[in-house]
Amino acid sequence: MTRRFDIAPLPDTTFGAIVTGLRLAALDASAWRDLHAAWLVHALLVFPGQHLAREEQIAFARRFGALEFEIAALSNVKADGSLRLERDNDDMMKILKGNMGWHADSTYMPVQAKGAVFSAEVVPRDGGQTGWADMRAAYDALDAATRAKVETLSAYHSLHYSQSKLGHDTSKNDGEYFGYGLHDGPVPLRPLVKVHPETGRRSLLIGRHAHNIPGMDRRESERFLEGLVDFACQPPRVYHHAWAPGDVVVWDNRCLLHRATPWDMTQPRVMWHSRIAGDAASESGIRHAG
Repeated sequence: MTRRFDIAPLPDTTFGAIVTGLRLAALDASAWRDLHAAWLVHALLVFPGQHLAREEQIAFARRFGALEFEIAALSNVKADGSLRLERDNDDMMKILKGNMGWHADSTYMPVQAKGAVFSAEVVPRDGGQTGWADMRAAYDALDAATRAKVETLSAYHSLHYSQSKLGHDTSKNDGEYFGYGLHDGPVPLRPLVKVHPETGRRSLLIGRHAHNIPGMDRRESERFLEGLVDFACQPPRVYHHAWAPGDVVVWDNRCLLHRATPWDMTQPRVMWHSRIAGDAASESGIRHAG
């Protein structure tokens, strides 16, 4: 059966594809099956010019499974329409700055997210790209000794930890950030090598939330994890998307890292994020209090 839309792999990288010739708000069952199969292969799908309504984005995200949360704005525009400026340095600004480090979503929660649908409403003139990095290809590119080493290691994941690296006192709340992820529950321990539950491919599970590898001194752990991120997030394993209003992407959080990039925050940027919940059978961390 002929596929009724076009998929063009992203050039000069190991993952990702641009999908055209379909409307995400009007997918039939056959098109959805083809799209889901492409997502598992490419891990990141980019859909230019979709202009989804909020309820349409939520409905599309639900195609992939239950949602961790339906939709949230990632924006420097406040609810009253005024701009949140860098000099404000409130909790939400600190979260926006934190998101500029490479990470996977919800690794600090009991169940890691499966993926996310992300869309652009308002974009700045310059900057504000979103980057992704292929942790499958990063694992494959490791030398034999490092690959054998990471297979034996795990790391704790905490949003308190990653935000504290930016000087964010997460024990306080100024009311600007609603606190998602800054929980006081057990800190998940996750293997550095993740096996994808649907494809069976191995990938690195690292990023800014990972810390304190058991059996390592904290400084040694930090150096090792930072070195892995530096190695992994290099061409040809990275792609940065220059947004246009109406663009939509969906990515597989089980094998990609992502990050925001800086922009002139005197210009508004309004993005919408729907987070797809992970399957507890494959995305749960080992629960520890430490």
